[in-house]
Amino acid sequence: MANVRWSILVVACVSALGAAAVHGTNNGFPNKPLRIIVPFPPGGSNDLLARYFADKLMERMGQQVIIDNRGGANGIIGTDVAAQATPDGYNMLIISTSFTMNAAVRKLPYDVHKSFDPIAFIGSSPNSMVIFPGWQVNGLKEVVAMAKANPGALMYAHTGVGGFNHFGGELFKRAAGIDMGAVPYKGGGPAMIDVMAGQMKIMFSSLTQCLPHVRSGKLKLVAVGADKRSPTVPDVPTFIESGFPGYEVYVWWGVAAPAGVPQTTRDHLTRAFGDILRDPGTRKRLATEAAEVRDMDPPAIRKLIADEVAKWNEVAKSAGIRVN
Repeated sequence: MANVRWSILVVACVSALGAAAVHGTNNGFPNKPLRIIVPFPPGGSNDLLARYFADKLMERMGQQVIIDNRGGANGIIGTDVAAQATPDGYNMLIISTSFTMNAAVRKLPYDVHKSFDPIAFIGSSPNSMVIFPGWQVNGLKEVVAMAKANPGALMYAHTGVGGFNHFGGELFKRAAGIDMGAVPYKGGGPAMIDVMAGQMKIMFSSLTQCLPHVRSGKLKLVAVGADKRSPTVPDVPTFIESGFPGYEVYVWWGVAAPAGVPQTTRDHLTRAFGDILRDPGTRKRLATEAAEVRDMDPPAIRKLIADEVAKWNEVAKSAGIRVN
């Protein structure tokens, strides 16, 4: 009888350890809701991806995951909120290309290299140009012709000076030799609403962000900024095909935590995101949204951030992008 009781105890302990491996660490993490800060308003690519991963994290970790949108200043306001959050693993931040672009053109209240620890890399998507579908323009060359005929008359929407959309637009202006005005918004969602309504005619956006509206007919996709056509929209030419060699711009997304989170907790979060990213359903979902999953561990993400800051510093200087 004693042997039976001992066997039952062993099985119970093994089961408990198995449950901890799936839902939490040995120190009980997580034992309360987690928060993912999105430094942009609802509706943009950062927000859409955060909500997808929040649902998957809830399934895996057994705790509610709250999305906290803190838009403004091209992501700086929300990022600063995350930098000052308690470093306990319950606060995370969605980072993207704008995270490094801001560091290239602004004096920030945080340090992109020291204030955060990378957790996971989600993926990347090419830049694109979308236009108001009611505008009588059929291709990139027509946009350029109109801009050359009316210097400064055409305006494009972007999410803030020195942001991904702004860099994409200014690089295109240089490549095409045209003059267009730039109108800043507080996020990709609000900017797209005005383009869909015809208040603005043009926007540069990640393919992931604009694709749902392209599919619904509310936006017209003119070109993608990749080295080759996207399998998601194979009929849409690249900027390079359309006569603008060298125009290749991508947006990427990742997850970071405020510096100081215990290593075991960071490792647990990294494993959780890794499991979600390796799931065929996630890869299929991201591919459908024109986002490509890339396997990258935290040290590689940290190197990417350093390389990106250096690259955008050079671009900002050559394109004359400055923030007062």
